[in-house]
Amino acid sequence: MKTTAVLMLKAPRPGTVKTRLAAGIGAGRAAEIYRSLVEGQLGEIPGNWATAIHFAPGDAESEMRAWLSPSVRTASFVPQSEGDLGARMRAAAIHELERGADAVALIGGDCPYLTREYLAEASGLAEGADVVIGPASDGGYVLLLLRQADAALFENIDWSTSRVLEQTRQAARAHGLRYVEMDPLEDIDDYASLCRFQDQITSR
Repeated sequence: MKTTAVLMLKAPRPGTVKTRLAAGIGAGRAAEIYRSLVEGQLGEIPGNWATAIHFAPGDAESEMRAWLSPSVRTASFVPQSEGDLGARMRAAAIHELERGADAVALIGGDCPYLTREYLAEASGLAEGADVVIGPASDGGYVLLLLRQADAALFENIDWSTSRVLEQTRQAARAHGLRYVEMDPLEDIDDYASLCRFQDQITSR
């Protein structure tokens, strides 16, 4: 199965990324952390997957290419569409499916636990499901791997709240989509989650 990792990213401009984290460590440092997390995520994409960077704002292509092309030379760069997060993710999924992907894995760049092994496991699970969900510990998700961009998964969702995961489950069930959930992971949203990640690295 030909899978494309679709990273939904923002240009790493201080004050526009990781704003909750910035409240604890400052906007400049938060942007540095964001850059590091995204670069680490790119290093975990399975070698047999394609990579597509869907970025915002729309005028940031040269900035994004200068930042990320050295990390993944074969990636495509596509500006995100208009609309809320759901509309933008669905448009990104449709774009990559129309370009020939059998499945797309929608991810961000802020979950350092989203490893190559986890992604490969998700790809295997997709053989017997319509949707594979990687839950986030805060009630959202860190991964949505799908083979068709069913609108139900992206509409009427309270984005950036603890209700996202449950609403996504309900939408999948209501529309007869077979879904599989993986082990939950934590993304880096604030200073406390950053400290937990750093403590884990230190204890290894």
